[in-house]
Amino acid sequence: MKDVSVPDLSGKLAVVTGGSDGIGLGLAVRLAGAGAEVVLPVRNPAKGAAAVERIQAAVPGATVSTRELDLASLDSVTALAETLNREGRPVNILVNNAGLMMPAVRHSTAEGLELQFGTNHIGHVALTGRLLPLLRAGRARVTTMSSSAARSGRIEWADLQAEQGYSALRAYGMSKLANLMFGLELDRRSRAAGWGIVSNVAHPGTTLTNLYASGPNLGRKRPSPYEWIMRRLAGLGVMVQTVDAGLLPALYAATSPQAHGGRFYGPDGFGQFTGGPTELAVYKPARDVADAARLWDVSERLAGVHYATV
Repeated sequence: MKDVSVPDLSGKLAVVTGGSDGIGLGLAVRLAGAGAEVVLPVRNPAKGAAAVERIQAAVPGATVSTRELDLASLDSVTALAETLNREGRPVNILVNNAGLMMPAVRHSTAEGLELQFGTNHIGHVALTGRLLPLLRAGRARVTTMSSSAARSGRIEWADLQAEQGYSALRAYGMSKLANLMFGLELDRRSRAAGWGIVSNVAHPGTTLTNLYASGPNLGRKRPSPYEWIMRRLAGLGVMVQTVDAGLLPALYAATSPQAHGGRFYGPDGFGQFTGGPTELAVYKPARDVADAARLWDVSERLAGVHYATV
């Protein structure tokens, strides 16, 4: 599989959410290896410390640190943003990667939002908005992680928080569609307002990470079969790829001079399950610009941030 050639990132600051394991950790290793200073906002300090050790073992001399962040709490998002803004270092790369997938029963964020929509989408809307001064100062590349699940997703305008009926798959698909719409709309708004931010979106295909265990096991008395199925498919080499392969679309989107704003990147293989990074056609549910603007307004309100005044 074709690798991604990462340009020299010496002197750049990269912030990667969900960097304590999986694709986020793999991205952090590659960014640090190219010379970037890497900040990992993490929910679990012990996992964050272990991630720092793994990165520094892979990249001797790497400058990497953690900050505390729980995307399911807007207070936590605000606290992190205040810390980074106080430190004052321009952010050159932001990868909105953290997320969870398909809890068996409905869970809520600290603000009462459905957990997947609130964490995967609203938490990142809040974080990106509150870091806007640093992103503008760094003329940042912002890459938001979506999923092929966005292809069949739809925005449930009358029931965004799945209070009238919860489907794990439907809520996940909506959150990933929202990620895709947000990343594209951010680029449109940046160009219109002259923010100097380049925003694009990536998806990792079907990549074996703990996403298939941590989310589906929430609210279950017996372990979900998803992880076993994924490991079985990975062992057979069928429709599932490793983290080192799955991170490539996001790495390309976040670093390549050939990757542009307002674009969508993912695997080039059959069904977009596996393969090397390529530009994809934006999924049909994400093409409506009026819907994207409507979602932006709703998301700003739910996130408690207004980009025009940041």
